[in-house]
Amino acid sequence: MNQKPFLVFLLLFVFLSGNAVENEVQVEIREWLVPWSDTEPRSPAVDKKGRIWFCGRTGHYLAYFNPESGKFKKFELDDKSMPQSLVINKRGQIWFSDPGRGYIGRLLLKSGKVKKYPMPENSGIDPYTLVFNDEGDIWFTAFGANAIGKLDTASGEVKYSILETEAAKPLDIKLDSGERPWVSLSATNRLATIDTETFEVTEYEMSNQDIRPGRIAITSYNKIWFVDTLTGKLGRFNPKRNIYSQRTVPGGESAIPSAIIVDENEWLWFVETGLNPNRLVSYNPWDKEFTYISDIPSGGDRIDEMFYDKESGQIWFGSNTNFIGRAKLP
Repeated sequence: MNQKPFLVFLLLFVFLSGNAVENEVQVEIREWLVPWSDTEPRSPAVDKKGRIWFCGRTGHYLAYFNPESGKFKKFELDDKSMPQSLVINKRGQIWFSDPGRGYIGRLLLKSGKVKKYPMPENSGIDPYTLVFNDEGDIWFTAFGANAIGKLDTASGEVKYSILETEAAKPLDIKLDSGERPWVSLSATNRLATIDTETFEVTEYEMSNQDIRPGRIAITSYNKIWFVDTLTGKLGRFNPKRNIYSQRTVPGGESAIPSAIIVDENEWLWFVETGLNPNRLVSYNPWDKEFTYISDIPSGGDRIDEMFYDKESGQIWFGSNTNFIGRAKLP
């Protein structure tokens, strides 16, 4: 499968804005302790019934939380699976990745069993972060195998492309308005995209050599936003104009920002995981200001992914302090 690199970005500039503003009205955050201790709850997603599904990575389970009743329900996984990423399709099916075991799974709700979709034999592909396209197929990153792949959920066929940059550690994956996947190469200063027909990969190198893109979000006009986990930046890439820009987050170089999402107003929300306690931070791209900055009550320890529920206007997250949390956005 072909791959082509892209030239270094044309321009690097800093977002023009005033100082970060810590709004007196903080975001309301509530957390619920997961009843199975030290299981690293992560990758939440909200189903049609309003239940919050998540992975218990080190607890080898999937589970959901009912915010109305306050109750949890667990589905044990076999073979000591360590689920990493959980997504829900339009039909309400629960899918997840297990990079260590090399498969993508679908939870069969009635039986509690898992239908496994293995990666190609001897490929070493370790599916990490998942995202559905409109056709119901799954694009994914393969963190250790240094690849981007796609699972045809109807046939079980898996296709993938190996990245040209070695040991790039592809982490997050999101689709733009044209259903084209964008990927953060977390051990480099690059983003990548893959042609959905030819599987040709194009890598875009940021002009700042020191950044390391983590989680990503995509706003209107296909602007690619990402958090820089090494030097504490919020980055933005405009693929159409080939321009990269950045802004230092409120917590500075040691903030280790993670878990970025975009809300319906196109505000960006992310967590500063390098601070104790972790902080939920918003960035208003229209006013070019960091606005709400709110402590995570349990401390957080580390929050790797968040889910924005557009219907309720809420963010859900799991933390290494073993809580499922909710932030009500203004």
